[in-house]
Amino acid sequence: MTQVVSTSITRRSMVAGLTLTAASVAVLAGIDNAQSNQTTPEKSLYERLGGIFAIAAVVDHFSDAVVKNPVVGQESKNPQLREWHTKNLGRLPGLKFMRTLWVCDISGGPFQFTATKPGTTPLGLEEAHRDLRISPVEFDEVAAELARTLDFFEVPEREKSEVLAAFAAHKDEVTAG
Repeated sequence: MTQVVSTSITRRSMVAGLTLTAASVAVLAGIDNAQSNQTTPEKSLYERLGGIFAIAAVVDHFSDAVVKNPVVGQESKNPQLREWHTKNLGRLPGLKFMRTLWVCDISGGPFQFTATKPGTTPLGLEEAHRDLRISPVEFDEVAAELARTLDFFEVPEREKSEVLAAFAAHKDEVTAG
């Protein structure tokens, strides 16, 4: 005996099929809409600055400029700063490295700064600077030197402002001594 397979489509199976198809299309459209409505996450300051190599170049230039700065460098009226910038220059490469890590850390990069002289804050800046007896005026001059360096590298205004704000946020720690 031969069995006959019906290939007819009932109205009920047609409606069910169309309903499933419509539901699938709606789900896919919702996914597409959700994806197109999602904005790309904003880049971190670290990424907007150009990453480790760009930050290291800025820190290198800045550090050399501070050594030569008449207010805070080798000719400073502050004897502790003057001595550091004349007798401790062998430590400058390490300082540049630590400054680079610090900027990378505070700007959202993948590197972590750990203070060599831990203090009361996670960054420990007060202990690292205490013996230098940096005045608020001297701190401001270092900030101005940083601004000049950022201008030298043509860092966009938004990023420059963010870097300077991060720097200024630590003024009390650095001038605590």
